[in-house]
Amino acid sequence: MIDILVIGTGISGLTYAIKIAEKNPKIKLTLISKRDINEGNTQYAQGGIAVVNNFKKDSVEKHVNDTIAAGDGACNIEVVRFVIEEGNRRLNELIKWGAEFDKNKDQFDLLIEGGHTEKRIFHNKDQTGKQIQKVLNDKVKSFPNITILENHTLVDLITDHHLKENKKRCYGAYVISQEKEKIIKIVSKITVLSSGGAGNIYSQTTNPSVSTGDGLGAASRAKVLIDYLPYVQFHPTTLRDKIDDKVFLITEAVRGAGAKLRDFNGQRFMLKIDPRGELASRDIVARGIQKQIQKSNQRFVWLDGSEISKEKWKSKFPNIYNTCKSIGINLPKDHIPVVPAAHYFCGGIKVNEHSETSLKGLYAIGECSYTGLHGANRLASNSLLEALVFSHRAAMDGIRSLKRTMPYRNFYNSIPEWKGEGYSNNNIIENIKSLRLDLQETMTNLVGIFKTVKGLKKAERKINDIYKKVNRIYSNNKLTNDLCELRNMVSIAYLMIKKSQEIKENRGVFFNYNYVKKLHLSDYNFQKCS
Repeated sequence: MIDILVIGTGISGLTYAIKIAEKNPKIKLTLISKRDINEGNTQYAQGGIAVVNNFKKDSVEKHVNDTIAAGDGACNIEVVRFVIEEGNRRLNELIKWGAEFDKNKDQFDLLIEGGHTEKRIFHNKDQTGKQIQKVLNDKVKSFPNITILENHTLVDLITDHHLKENKKRCYGAYVISQEKEKIIKIVSKITVLSSGGAGNIYSQTTNPSVSTGDGLGAASRAKVLIDYLPYVQFHPTTLRDKIDDKVFLITEAVRGAGAKLRDFNGQRFMLKIDPRGELASRDIVARGIQKQIQKSNQRFVWLDGSEISKEKWKSKFPNIYNTCKSIGINLPKDHIPVVPAAHYFCGGIKVNEHSETSLKGLYAIGECSYTGLHGANRLASNSLLEALVFSHRAAMDGIRSLKRTMPYRNFYNSIPEWKGEGYSNNNIIENIKSLRLDLQETMTNLVGIFKTVKGLKKAERKINDIYKKVNRIYSNNKLTNDLCELRNMVSIAYLMIKKSQEIKENRGVFFNYNYVKKLHLSDYNFQKCS
């Protein structure tokens, strides 16, 4: 038995583990990662962290208002305020651990992104996430009380269901050990889900292949409260063609630096949709691009970066510049063909201000959680900020929780091993691949940027049919990684569709052609700016 099990090794999980180890080196903590410790959404984050720093031009109130406006009035205002107020402290801790952010002489070189009214984005060129991931990896490996298990996949949370108890508590998890080729139990006093989103339920996503909603799927089966799941943010600008079979993101900061969106006739179109143009919030820009694609019957629109000098491309966005060059796009002369792609889950496992879920002993942090910060649409670069703040809060609460009365050791020892046929390392099960593609196609076409009442009903029938087929495979075969992922994807897709059918108004990233938008900016409860 261990004290704490953390599932996921992005910025949330790693920050949480470091906080625990710094505060109490006697606490035994195990980190599990589905692949190697690097593989997650964090390392692919190009933009940065939104934190108020220049108090001569910016303020907490301005950032609060920008967040509420982007969230389409659906944010929890109290959460928005304490996250933004705590941002500087958490960022400074990250800097002390070794994180570096671009500077202009002795001042931080802050950028602006869509939805922001001031420059407040801390970044490391266009590879902010990669740099943060490395810093946290190095830091977490320095603690002897932290055990890191790579190539371990979450199967299910251990709950009262497995013990015929009624304590309404989580006791750890059953996980696949790919090295041992078996399903093992990890019993823990506290379990933390930091497993990211589920972008791979769509055909096009900026997420890596590991983002299949394992934590969300396990939480839903454990009857943990989940909220705002249909609110999925699509990033407006990803390269049309995949690079090494992966969707390549063109950070919002490129538009912040002056890049313009153009149709096939070379005309800007975003100013006709929103006075902020290319720097409107992501939901508005993504819908604008998608409508343009449908209208023109083309596969993409153009991102014109000719106003950005070649030197600035190379210095500020070297990864994008070099990637484009490798496929024959010469910046700044050539335009970049871009399309929207599934990017971020604004909803997830419902948590309180300390990231505790509705199940005792279970916490959720990062993208898999719903804190109330993002509302109906996430403001650019607020996700890494949220991760830092809630990881800290969850860690402090976790330490306090360990001091409270826990079940006896004998009780934990009585937890059974996984019941079933076990695990197979053979990932080739007939129909798994085709069912996954069917699910992705259904979600993309019927439950994507645009929805209809008729389309959602059709999607429900199709996903229900896929669910039945997956269930038969699950009942008659040993569990594999591919089957485990598909099982979670189906659970999330079905839940999203059912919840989407309950929504009767358009807000933020949610858009159903059969409904109208009911709120306007004037309806928002803005904070007074000083």
